[in-house]
Amino acid sequence: MGSNPAIPTTDLKRRAVQCGPPFPFPYLIEVARVLQSLMNALGYGLCHQLPERSLFGGGIQAPVCARDAGIYAGFCISLAIVALLHRGERPREFPRPLAWGIFSVALIFMGWDGVTSYAGIRETTNVLRLASGLGVGYAAAAMIAPMLNDTLWRVSSAARVLDPSWRLAVWIISMPVSTAAIWFGGPLAGVAYPLAISASIICTFVSINLVIVCMFPVFDRRAARVRDLAVPILAATGLAVVEIGLAAALRDALTALGSSVA
Repeated sequence: MGSNPAIPTTDLKRRAVQCGPPFPFPYLIEVARVLQSLMNALGYGLCHQLPERSLFGGGIQAPVCARDAGIYAGFCISLAIVALLHRGERPREFPRPLAWGIFSVALIFMGWDGVTSYAGIRETTNVLRLASGLGVGYAAAAMIAPMLNDTLWRVSSAARVLDPSWRLAVWIISMPVSTAAIWFGGPLAGVAYPLAISASIICTFVSINLVIVCMFPVFDRRAARVRDLAVPILAATGLAVVEIGLAAALRDALTALGSSVA
């Protein structure tokens, strides 16, 4: 399944038949079906979900394609790295121009890979899709992080995100490391692999929605401790559910429109 040779796939039904009734795989087949249905529902409105362009773990297809998985996973990893690098500081200023240049390169790389492959100029691979998406996810998180710090916390720092230079260097080096870890190490986690990608989708939506939620005065710069974020996070999660549902409805509407035109 998919085009990643490192992905261990399993034909659960065949294994169950070979091992006979005492073997527990028949139960796992049903669990796998439920998980796959949940994955499909989560990513239905967000991605084309083509198997040949998607990542698999434990025989389960991730809810989105390799490029989208890179975007969502990259966003969460980058946000975590920024938080660790600035532990306790909560900087609210955007990164300096050098970082913006790196962000632009990441966006151009993804655009080049996507446009040239769709145009038939060259063939791309899932590892390139993953790497290009991860770069954009990294950049997006570095831009969202100062916005979160500014809108969530009662007290934040006037420092820039990813300053000084050593923080930016660590952040950059972590990109290829994260790509390699996801590509080679992720599939070894089995079903936890697509589950982690699913969690990264939700985390990305919730993080961006927190900026929107905190535009309301009742939430704006009110948090002093992590536990003060419970209600804003709950509101952002509810908004994420609505957004994902609307995206799925839009896909259904466009599919129906295309069928009627055809």
